Amino acid sequence: MADLKDLLQGADWKTEKHVPVIDCPDKISKGQILQVELSVGKQIAHPNTTEHHIKFIEAYFLAKGEKFPCHLARFEFNTHGESVQGPNTSTVFSEPKITMYFKTEKSGAILAVSYCNIHGLWKSEKEINID
Repeated sequence: MADLKDLLQGADWKTEKHVPVIDCPDKISKGQILQVELSVGKQIAHPNTTEHHIKFIEAYFLAKGEKFPCHLARFEFNTHGESVQGPNTSTVFSEPKITMYFKTEKSGAILAVSYCNIHGLWKSEKEINID
């Protein structure tokens, strides 16, 4: 049986449409509320169809010196053009893009994982430094 870590794929989001993008400042003040935008398909659009879509993005924060990350959030994208008339016949499609907020008193890394229903799990991370 495979380890979960072996199933997480990574790449540069500028060249791979499945990688979650983490947009936020690199440095914040201690206790400041951090606004973070998470998305998939920022540089190269990811299909958003009944047959091929991003199902979720999860976010974690791993503070320096800590063994385990904090689970910040899970965002599910559940509408991909499905309807009783068949695939891609609805006019409603989710977009895999969200904005979330959190604060921390330690530097560390935001970790993001996205799931494509065809191409599996994808990861990215971004370091955050605290003044």
